[in-house]
Amino acid sequence: MISGRTTLIAHLGYPTEAFKAPMIYNPWFEKNGIDAVVMPMGVKPDDYPTFLASLFRLTNIRGALVTMPHKVATVGLVDEVTPTARIAGACNAILKRPDGTLLGDQFDGAGFVRGVERKGCLLEGARALVLGSGGVGSAIAASLAAAGLAGLALFDASDAAAGALGERLRTYYPQLVVTTGSKDPAGYDLIVNATPLGMKDDDPLPFDIDRIAPTTFVGEVVMKAEYTPLLLAAKDKGCSVQVGTDMLFEMIPAYLEFFGFGTATPDELYAVSQIKYS
Repeated sequence: MISGRTTLIAHLGYPTEAFKAPMIYNPWFEKNGIDAVVMPMGVKPDDYPTFLASLFRLTNIRGALVTMPHKVATVGLVDEVTPTARIAGACNAILKRPDGTLLGDQFDGAGFVRGVERKGCLLEGARALVLGSGGVGSAIAASLAAAGLAGLALFDASDAAAGALGERLRTYYPQLVVTTGSKDPAGYDLIVNATPLGMKDDDPLPFDIDRIAPTTFVGEVVMKAEYTPLLLAAKDKGCSVQVGTDMLFEMIPAYLEFFGFGTATPDELYAVSQIKYS
């Protein structure tokens, strides 16, 4: 039940139809007696800067979850960003501090990495390919670099985006071998789809699935279905996979701490989740 005392967490993005976070956070808040709500808010890119400034003038807002297509833009719209968000070049969380200033942080990468490590994917010394150099892809690449990869390949439809991410990674991780420009998946231990491909029924696969080995771990960020066409094809090859929502469950404990709501384990969140797929 939403009341006059309810604390608001905005969920900002466009379109909102695929949002899953409210179906995890809100049942968890209810179970734990926390008077807070995560509310989806569809905001188009042209309206986002003006809307964000107005939104945080509300007196009952604690913060926001930020998703596509606003993660990169958010970096320039808050008062301060954490080092993690600076490396990623994107924010997926905003906290309104007591003095009214806005702090941006980034948890996509941490959530993805914790998930694959819990599934037994060894990252120390591994080689990974990340497709997509936008907000989520940049965050995942940054966290993978921090986990001790030996090599990281980046591909994006925009060569400039992949190149800029590569330069940021080389600045902070000079020992990491970073390459750009190819989406050939052969020879990698881990491949991550951080593109929107899979959101539409007629989307092509983001890479040539016939070029990967059964030992390759394939991760996905698209959440339209639990097992996207990419993940189904990877499973048919014998690969281990991570579904898009696993990243959510792994990063939510960090979000809860960021917003001052305590913490939770992924298992506790799975137990109350009401996620449904269309």
